[in-house]
Amino acid sequence: MIGRRDHSDSCIGPKPVELVEEESAVAIVDHRLQILDHYGIPLEGAEAVVVGRSRLVGKPLAQLLLGRNATVTMCHTRTRDLAAHCRRADILCVAAGKPGVVTGDMVREGVVVIDVGVNRLPTGKVTGDVQFDSVAPKARAITPVPGGVGPMTIAMLMRNTYRAALRQLLPPLPLPPGERAG
Repeated sequence: MIGRRDHSDSCIGPKPVELVEEESAVAIVDHRLQILDHYGIPLEGAEAVVVGRSRLVGKPLAQLLLGRNATVTMCHTRTRDLAAHCRRADILCVAAGKPGVVTGDMVREGVVVIDVGVNRLPTGKVTGDVQFDSVAPKARAITPVPGGVGPMTIAMLMRNTYRAALRQLLPPLPLPPGERAG
């Protein structure tokens, strides 16, 4: 069984499955923020632009950024004047599923870029959703593709698998005083 079962009733229905999907989606994107934390990039008050609206990456990433008090704008490949939105970003997270959708003329100096896209071109080359060579000179920091968030994704999936196994094997820990379950 995946996730936790709600023991308050005897059947597992759509609601628990949705919760498992939400938890999984957050676990998949959580490490993007850990990359920013590791390098001391502040999120509070930052203008964050997320290009991509998928349930597994774009939307959960936007929610995590909001939870860290960033001002978030969600865009996609059909957003009117995508470049204008990208130019406002202090932090630009791109998960559009389209190779090279963000170019150097679409970003401002000092932007922090997290490229989540992984695309295989007809030539066999793997590339991201950001045109690395044109964006990197302007960026304060940028994740490359391949070799950027991919290895971090694998490490975090391993960590989450380990934690899930522990939750299955160990009894639940008592809640701190004053905290309620659920």
